[in-house]
Amino acid sequence: MSRGEHHLAIYNFGVHVAPYGDAAVNGFVLREPLNFEAARCAVGYVGRSGYDGEPGPESWGVQTFPRFLQGSGRDSGPSSLSLWRDIECLMAFSYSGVHADALKHARRWNVPQQWPPLVLFWVQAGRQPEWTEAVRLFEQLADYGPSAEAFTFKQPYSPEGRPYVIDRARVKAISAENVDGQAELMQIVRGLPA
Repeated sequence: MSRGEHHLAIYNFGVHVAPYGDAAVNGFVLREPLNFEAARCAVGYVGRSGYDGEPGPESWGVQTFPRFLQGSGRDSGPSSLSLWRDIECLMAFSYSGVHADALKHARRWNVPQQWPPLVLFWVQAGRQPEWTEAVRLFEQLADYGPSAEAFTFKQPYSPEGRPYVIDRARVKAISAENVDGQAELMQIVRGLPA
């Protein structure tokens, strides 16, 4: 099967250093809608799950969290689940522009992780993965390391299950296109507190 018959899912998860509403995580809260908007406009973006009870896209099933949340004193953690055309499109969005700014400050907002920050996995085009599937694969990656079923940018796989070499020149070209389209959002982000 080719990449066109699949979409790349990403699930990420963290635990904040303080509850929502606390000044320590205000920089994250202010950037979150800007990140969602930047993703929506990015090359290769397919869609994202929303969150039950919040305005925006419909939730892809009941939101669940990995076992790493236990003992944190929190009942939820910052997490997202989205679909992308391919690895290069997702990588270009993740490490440039508005999202890269958020990553730069993430250590201020999140506790040090003893788990992977994200998991990548392929799904059939047209299918939305549910939160429970994403969490299962996230924990699988944490327990057993990368595989064709659950992997990272550092050890990617193709939809056919073979090790994959990321086209860095394509990532760079997509990043430049995305950054051009995020100029107004970046002006807002530059004025936000960390």
